[in-house]
Amino acid sequence: MALDPKLLAILADPQDKGPLYYIEDENCLYNPRLKRCYCVKDDIPVMLIDEAMNLDDAENTRVQNKVNSQGIKPTFG
Repeated sequence: MALDPKLLAILADPQDKGPLYYIEDENCLYNPRLKRCYCVKDDIPVMLIDEAMNLDDAENTRVQNKVNSQGIKPTFG
């Protein structure tokens, strides 16, 4: 099940307060500015900085390319 669009419209990165990209098929919210992903577990975003996954350059490039090729829009902006 996808995240509720009303919830997505207000989600921001807890550190830089910027928009995120919801990558539904990977169950994560991606922040390209900080090269970070937040997991979505049981349709609940885990927005804890300490539990976020920091991406290396190769993984960040892969995820950014996915966002671009699929036309994934930011949570707000």
